[in-house]
Amino acid sequence: MTEPATTAAGGFALSKLLGLVLGVPLAVAVVMIMTRPRSSREWAVALISTVVVSIGGGAAVIQYYSLHEWAVTFYGSLALASLHFTCGLPAWVLVRAWFIYAEKRRDSTLPDLVKEIREASGK
Repeated sequence: MTEPATTAAGGFALSKLLGLVLGVPLAVAVVMIMTRPRSSREWAVALISTVVVSIGGGAAVIQYYSLHEWAVTFYGSLALASLHFTCGLPAWVLVRAWFIYAEKRRDSTLPDLVKEIREASGK
């Protein structure tokens, strides 16, 4: 017979994994359906960025707001999955914006781009 502590630890780990298994792929699927990338290079960068920001950004929000106890219940795990989902969406937008910005300024040098960004931000 298994020990209750071992079973509880396995269930806890499984419920935390549920947040990543549901939230991250859904974020990736939604952003790819909404706006198709123009090239395979853009698709790969946006996919990697969305996954990394979903996981890292979701974890940062959970850590910052001390939401660890939500992982104990099934519905709490679903809520954490939605946090991972929500955190991944801005990454796709930022990657798309960067590709559009860089494509329009393809002949510019890096110092020109930095100067333009500084002027636009007022710094």
